[in-house]
Amino acid sequence: MKAFNKLSAVLLLSAGAFCHQAFADNTVFTSMDDPSTAKKPFEGSASAGYLAQTGNTTSSALSAATSMTWYRTNTAWSLWGNAANNSSNDERSSETYNIGGRSRYNLNSADYLFGQASWLSDRFNGYDSRDVLTAGYGRQLLSGPVHSLRAEFGPGVRYDDFHDGGHETKALGYGAVSYQWQLTDTTKFIQGVSVLSSFGEDTTVNSETGLQVAINEHFALKMAYNVTWNNNPPESAPDRTDTKTTIQLTYAM
Repeated sequence: MKAFNKLSAVLLLSAGAFCHQAFADNTVFTSMDDPSTAKKPFEGSASAGYLAQTGNTTSSALSAATSMTWYRTNTAWSLWGNAANNSSNDERSSETYNIGGRSRYNLNSADYLFGQASWLSDRFNGYDSRDVLTAGYGRQLLSGPVHSLRAEFGPGVRYDDFHDGGHETKALGYGAVSYQWQLTDTTKFIQGVSVLSSFGEDTTVNSETGLQVAINEHFALKMAYNVTWNNNPPESAPDRTDTKTTIQLTYAM
């Protein structure tokens, strides 16, 4: 037991919402499911996680997230927010906050229009704030039930407030693809990719690769690997690539 305590003591707690047909990672691809196929007018989720390690290394990680979506026959609205903080040896190593909103309007069974706005604060990656506003067109390319694929794109604008001083506003192009493969009745493979590009000057790519497994009617487990790449990061955070691996237990409300 003493040897185990010297290595680590880990506590992980998380709660959220799980739906076999829903996928909307707030940092990768925020497209919502077709409102005409929604089974209820409102879906909400909340999650919280905590990781602690003591011994030769002392570290902690705290995260929380929430999302709410309202559906009508041809329209949907969504709000989300998440926060994450990490510390190592009593020093903060990362701190991220993100909030946003999105709307979707179905033109027909395959085509839709969308609009979204988000705010991000990530000072350890060089941004006191990053505000993004985009709108555009989306299309459902595959509609399942085994395979689901949708893509969307459109213009936007971004305002960056840099942590080391200065700010700028840029026009940008947005594009994203979301794919789901229902491997079994309880297991789903997920791949999402989004791109924000100011036409060659600054491009950010977000990717999530995940596996979502239903434990029973109410509980599910999600394992995901996230990658964020920026070809022109701020001087205060020169690394181009950040990665994150997560395991989350979810509970359906």
